Amino acid sequence: MRALTAVLTATAALALVGAAPPPTYTEADFARVPKLDAHVHANRDSTDFAEIARNDGFELLSINVDYPDFPPLAQQASIAYKMHAADPKHFHFATTFSMDGFGTLGWTTSAQRAVDAGFAHGAVAVKVWKNIGMIAKDAAGKRVFLDDPRFDPIMAHIQARGVPLIAHQAEPKNCWLPLDQMTTENDRTYFREHPEYYMYTHPEEPSYEQLTAVRDRFVARHPKLAFDGAHMASLEWSVDELARFLDRYPDAVVDLAARMSQVQVQSNANHAKVRAFFVKYQDRLLYGTDLTDSPADPKARAQNPPTTGNFKKEADDAWRSDWRYLATPLSQPVAAIKADAPGLALPRGVIDKIYYTNARRFFHLKG
Repeated sequence: MRALTAVLTATAALALVGAAPPPTYTEADFARVPKLDAHVHANRDSTDFAEIARNDGFELLSINVDYPDFPPLAQQASIAYKMHAADPKHFHFATTFSMDGFGTLGWTTSAQRAVDAGFAHGAVAVKVWKNIGMIAKDAAGKRVFLDDPRFDPIMAHIQARGVPLIAHQAEPKNCWLPLDQMTTENDRTYFREHPEYYMYTHPEEPSYEQLTAVRDRFVARHPKLAFDGAHMASLEWSVDELARFLDRYPDAVVDLAARMSQVQVQSNANHAKVRAFFVKYQDRLLYGTDLTDSPADPKARAQNPPTTGNFKKEADDAWRSDWRYLATPLSQPVAAIKADAPGLALPRGVIDKIYYTNARRFFHLKG
C-alpha cells in the first residue's frame, strides 16, 4: 500500500511540474473540434463540399488558381463568390490573377483589377501557382520567375491591402527523380499523368534548387508581405530543411496540403524527430488537403489526392485519416507509402493551432 501511495504521489508531483504528457484528442473528438482546411478547391456549383465540411466540423479556404485542368478563372471566381455569400463564416476563398499578357503595358493594371474584384467579394488571400517559374513566359517568350521585378507592383498592391499571398512554387522533390525512386505513390501517379510538370523528363528546365532559390529570394524581397508556402513550401521531403526555411523567414507560414504522405515517410523513419518538428513549429503550420471538387470529366487526369467519384466520401476519408495521423497515436495503412503509419499524437493545443487558430489569425478571419 505504501508503494502504491508513493507512486501516486510521484505521479501527482510530476503533473504539477508539467512533466505529465499533455492530453491528446481521440478519433471520437474529430467532428466536434473546430477545424479549417486552408487549401481546397471548390470548382463545382454544388452544396456537397459545404455539407460534408459542416458535418465534419470544418471551415474551408478554397483557392482559385490559374491551372488548365480546372474550370476557367471567371467560373472559379463565380463559384467562390456564390459559396462565400451563402455562408461567409465557414467558406473563405483566395483569388488570383492570370499570367496572360505578362510583360505587356497593361498587365499590371489587369492583375490589380482581378485581385480587387476578388477582394470586393470577400477574398482573404491571393494565390500564385507553379506556372510562374515552370511554364509562364513573358511577351518576349522568356521564362518568368517569381522574383522578377515586374511582379513588384502587384505584390505591393496586395501587401497594401493587408492580404496574404499563397505561393505554390516548385514541386515535390520527387518531381526531379525517376519514377522508381519516388518516395510516394501519389507523386508517382500524378507525374505519370502530368508529364508536362515531370521535371525529371525535362532536364532543360530549371532545377528544383533553382526554383526554391527563386522562392527564397522572393520572400526576402518582400519581407512585409504575409507569405504562405503552399504544399510545405515544396520542402516536404525534409522537416530539417523546412525548419531551416521557417527559421530564415520567421514571418512565413506553410500549409500541409497534399504532402502528408511525404511526412509519413519521414515519421516512419524517425517518429520522434517529426513529432518534435510539429510541436516546435506549431504556430507556423496550417492544415490543408488540396481536396478538389471539380465538375465530372471522364477525360480528367489524376489529381492529388486522387478523386474517387464520390466526393463527400473522399473528403471525409481524407480528413479522418489525417486526424488519426496527427491527433492520435493510432496506426493506419497508407497506400501512398505502402506501409502503416503510426500517429503523431500531437497535444491538443498543437492540434487546435494547426487545424484552426493559425489559419484564422494568418488570414485575418473574423466571426
